[in-house]
Amino acid sequence: MQRVEALLKRFPIAAAAAYVALIALFLFVTIGTTLDMLERRGAVGAASEILDRLEARGPERAPAPQANVNVPPGSPFLEGGSASLAGAALLQRLAAATKRVNGNTLSSQVDLLGPKSKAGFITATSSFEIDPVQLQPLLYDLEAGMPFLFVDELVIQAPSASTQGGKLRVVLGVSGQRQSQK
Repeated sequence: MQRVEALLKRFPIAAAAAYVALIALFLFVTIGTTLDMLERRGAVGAASEILDRLEARGPERAPAPQANVNVPPGSPFLEGGSASLAGAALLQRLAAATKRVNGNTLSSQVDLLGPKSKAGFITATSSFEIDPVQLQPLLYDLEAGMPFLFVDELVIQAPSASTQGGKLRVVLGVSGQRQSQK
């Protein structure tokens, strides 16, 4: 510190130049901060004006468009007072879906005591023949319709070259949940 004082006493012009530079720096910072604050004040004023205009419009707003969600009618659970009736309803649903896509049901069975039965699920397995282009609509119908059905097993055997008609042989296992009895 004493050394700086000694230098300033020795060179008074350097001291005056340092003082002027420091004052200029403070002046520059002050002007820059003031201009920045004025700019922000203008932005706040513009935002307030927009907010006032939006609030003035009030309840004349158009309702938001609703999503087009088509929920299929019916219960999401298998209907039936007992497990046997619910299993029959599951087989009926599976056979009807197969028939809608011109499929030919070869065999079907219900598993009431499967590994999922404790959770209230009933499983059905069906073997049928179907045109290849009809497989996706069948699976969509089963999974998107009511009651909710879940595909557990899907085994597809392609038609052989010697077979006329070219139908797929499909083994399909689906499960649905029974509504709990209270």
